[in-house]
Amino acid sequence: MVIELQHVGKTYSEGTPAEVVALRDINLQVAAGEFLAIMGPSGSGKSTLMNLIGCLDVPSSGRCLCDGVDVASLDATGRARLRLDKLGFVFQGFHLLTRMSALDNVMLPLAYAGVPRAERRRMGEAALKDVGLAERAAHRPSELSGGQQQRVAIARALINRPPILLADEPTGALDTRTGHDILTLFKRLQMAGHTIILITHDPQVAEAADRVVHIRDGQLIEELAA
Repeated sequence: MVIELQHVGKTYSEGTPAEVVALRDINLQVAAGEFLAIMGPSGSGKSTLMNLIGCLDVPSSGRCLCDGVDVASLDATGRARLRLDKLGFVFQGFHLLTRMSALDNVMLPLAYAGVPRAERRRMGEAALKDVGLAERAAHRPSELSGGQQQRVAIARALINRPPILLADEPTGALDTRTGHDILTLFKRLQMAGHTIILITHDPQVAEAADRVVHIRDGQLIEELAA
């Protein structure tokens, strides 16, 4: 299993005796190459769950394993390295830097990792080609459609060739047809060997997944084959 949560709980303290319980006794396994959708209403705990899966946070109880590594055993630097090696993130808001070209946006994680510019460029161009945007490398975000901007964001998430791709409402800002194109791209990435974990509130989006997990009030309430 590339992701495994064992009796995971997450509690937040707001500086008062009252605590907020975000997750309760979560057990979840995600196999390599699986396409999993996580569904739930606002406030259900799905974003907290994604933060734990994405090694952005650690559980208050239980164990969260990423490719066999207990995330809680790592310090902040270790978790950052694990994210860099294993995880790519795609969000509803594309989070592209407006003054930079598509290629420069895609290469940005490699700059932070200290990869030489020539190698960054080669890998960035390859990532844009993978998402069908090789000819748009020099364009800025304002010169791209919403779907093209999301493809740039996906290319950026894939730049380090991470085995696991986490997508938080990736089609939420797109029209239906463009959203379908993005889901088709995710399916193609899955066929290429990536594990896809997607948060959505849209049942039609969830239908693209192999399996759907529903979360409500911090608890998994059912798992259905898509």
